[in-house]
Amino acid sequence: MKRPSMPTDISIITTYRCQMECKMCDIWKNPTDKKTEITPEELKILPNFKFVNITGGEPFLRSDLEEIVAVMFEKTKRIVISTSGWHTNKILRLAKRFPTIGIRVSLEGLEEKNDELRGRETGFQRGIATLKGLQELGIKDIGFGITVSNKNSHDMLDLYELSKEMKMEFATAAFHNSYYFHKDDNFITNQDVVIKNFEILIDRLLKENNPKSWYRAFFNLGLINYIKGNKRMLPCEAGTANFFIEPYGEVYPCNGLEDKYWKESMGNIRDVSNFEELWYSNQANKVRDLVRTCPKNCWMVGTAAPVMKKYIQHPTKWVLKNKFKSIIGRPVCKDYIPKYDVGQDPKQGDLRIDKK
Repeated sequence: MKRPSMPTDISIITTYRCQMECKMCDIWKNPTDKKTEITPEELKILPNFKFVNITGGEPFLRSDLEEIVAVMFEKTKRIVISTSGWHTNKILRLAKRFPTIGIRVSLEGLEEKNDELRGRETGFQRGIATLKGLQELGIKDIGFGITVSNKNSHDMLDLYELSKEMKMEFATAAFHNSYYFHKDDNFITNQDVVIKNFEILIDRLLKENNPKSWYRAFFNLGLINYIKGNKRMLPCEAGTANFFIEPYGEVYPCNGLEDKYWKESMGNIRDVSNFEELWYSNQANKVRDLVRTCPKNCWMVGTAAPVMKKYIQHPTKWVLKNKFKSIIGRPVCKDYIPKYDVGQDPKQGDLRIDKK
């Protein structure tokens, strides 16, 4: 096999502690011990990256988050922190120190639906207050996103319109099962309703003048494909261009692993003297082999975005064709979902059924 390049993207799961009580995620029921979470000093072993996502749990529960950000800004020009937006003052303080930081606030709908699904009253109000505060500070890389479930796909459309009104980024996801979420019952049962709302969103994204929104339309087509239970449009290459590091230093290819299928670490940054030792180890190569035949068909931005960029000609062809249809008023093709053969193992995504 060809020796893999060094990774370009990383997601740092700083903690599994969280003050929210989300219905689609049980991280908050399984908190980490803050005394043994990875430290800013330990993160210095990591290489340089094009993109760093800092997430949790709730990263702003880390008292040393600013030190973590300082370490990572020595390794990348772009950092985006995923947060509930609950800790407004902490977020604004960090943004003042690091004005090029990106912040994404998770909202699960408008006020009533968000607070119901995230389990905390005033969650929506706090999230919006945080975003407005960041805007007043002049922070440019800000936005919010939604994890779509059985109960909030209509609110997704309202949030999209709100993002345009506020001139902010808008991201989408569909809920998944994994060790990370501590969930195995996240299944969309009202598929027709949810898929229809994603189709409406795709139409609206393609009507925008921003090419970034057109590629987001393609990403959302991938979410429809995931909800239908089909194989991915593009293969998963987790553990090659990207990886996740969890709060105790274990390096995983993604955050979609499940014990009932497979779950193996590529190694722990605490056990090596340099990152290359871990990245090119026999264990890391074994995990990459497991990814090539992984039975799951996750479609999350952390693993979809790298392959969309790598095989950009395929999303671009779809984007140009359907943007033209949008311009001339013809229906955008959402029923036919393409599958691109780029040499992936045919066994990947072949067992998306629960093991009995």
